[in-house]
Amino acid sequence: MSNETPDGRPEQPAGPPPDTSVEEPPSPGDDTSQKESAARPGPRLEPVASAERYDSMDVLRGVAVLGILGMNIYYFGLPAAAYGNPTLYGGSAGANLVTWIVTHLFFEIKFMTIFSALFGAGLAVMFQRAEARSRPLAGVYYRRILWLLVFGLAHAYLLWSGDILVLYATTGLLIFLFRRRSPKTLIIVGCSILLIPSFASIGFGVYVQKMLAATEKVAELTAAGETPSETQQKLAESWEGMRPFFDPTPEDIEEEIEVYRDGYLGMVKYRAPMAFMSQTMAVIFFTLWRAGGVMLIGMALMKLGVFSASRSRRFYRCCVAWGYGLGLPLVVLSAWDLIRVNWAMPHTIQVSSHLNYYGSLGVALGHVGVIMLICRSGVLAGLRHRFSAVGRMAFSSYILQSIICTMIFYGYGFGLFGHLDRFPLMFVVAALWLLELWLCPWWLARFRYGPLEWLWRSLTYRRRQPMKAAVINE
Repeated sequence: MSNETPDGRPEQPAGPPPDTSVEEPPSPGDDTSQKESAARPGPRLEPVASAERYDSMDVLRGVAVLGILGMNIYYFGLPAAAYGNPTLYGGSAGANLVTWIVTHLFFEIKFMTIFSALFGAGLAVMFQRAEARSRPLAGVYYRRILWLLVFGLAHAYLLWSGDILVLYATTGLLIFLFRRRSPKTLIIVGCSILLIPSFASIGFGVYVQKMLAATEKVAELTAAGETPSETQQKLAESWEGMRPFFDPTPEDIEEEIEVYRDGYLGMVKYRAPMAFMSQTMAVIFFTLWRAGGVMLIGMALMKLGVFSASRSRRFYRCCVAWGYGLGLPLVVLSAWDLIRVNWAMPHTIQVSSHLNYYGSLGVALGHVGVIMLICRSGVLAGLRHRFSAVGRMAFSSYILQSIICTMIFYGYGFGLFGHLDRFPLMFVVAALWLLELWLCPWWLARFRYGPLEWLWRSLTYRRRQPMKAAVINE
């Protein structure tokens, strides 16, 4: 393995890259571990100079936040149930079917997996820097996470119910407990808890079958003038409450379209139950474990130097070969199975979703390998610079996508909700990619942080952070 980068500079050692965040010593009384507080505080943590950043991590984050939009656009522009079932709305034939296949194979869960892994990697970086300076981290970290929760709740209930920030804040509160663990332990624990949603999904699929059977039986007994049992009635009522989320009727879909083409207050009221369910039941049984497992693995990969592009080319080529080699066949099988059964419930829950759930881990690893190889090679410098800028402004970029998309599709904007099928929606995605790839470098040439990154840091560290760049690069 060479100890030089492609441009001749000494290769940086494997391990977490330095963070660019300004970290202020926590105030007296901050809760932290005995080991962290016992050490004598070193120099106060300061912002890391641009030259000290590992650009590969910013590039990867930028690719991830833009890639996430490739799936979120379905949720912005189409009825919610159409996100996972194209037969319900948005087209499932011709160009629309091809669009669904491409996004299913390369986007669905894949870029969210990368983004979650980078969230865990960020904690590893913060902890490394705090340890190097003998500074306690718990107070700063938990303030940071709690403010993220506030932003997420506002985003989910006031702007868009597909928010991911609440999940990240909730999970972030827990993964802090694993910050000292070795990469081996983090990978074992992370992989283990990734299994939990599979068992929960199988159990939920069985429960759905019982609800469907009970609903049919109640209809038969009622038509015959007989009285259903209390258990049958309760199961039927439970399904009626869940049905609009999982198997909506044409009337349900039409109601949702009318709401989102109408006024702001009506859609806030309409989406509140959806946001609440995604932040409670879905988190408890599914998303917390998926996000948490991937974040722990991300912490391990950061400690192993994977995201810093400091491993060998052979290592990243193996990531590509093994990731795509194992992951893509599972995802292809998932797509084939969904088309075969016409996205039928509960088969999708019990079979097809598992293939994509595990296959997405491999495809995400393949994506990471490709991006790290590009970063190591030194090619596409201009494009990497733009993706890096998006990555440095990932929070602002994510919220900007919500603001623009809701203005395009919702009634208080252009009201295009439900008007565009899957294939035309990809032109909206491409336009937003181009916008952010232009806007973020322009902004960072003038300011140190994205606007929301600046606000988040200022609230976390309880003092106003500098905003204007020291030098404007025209």
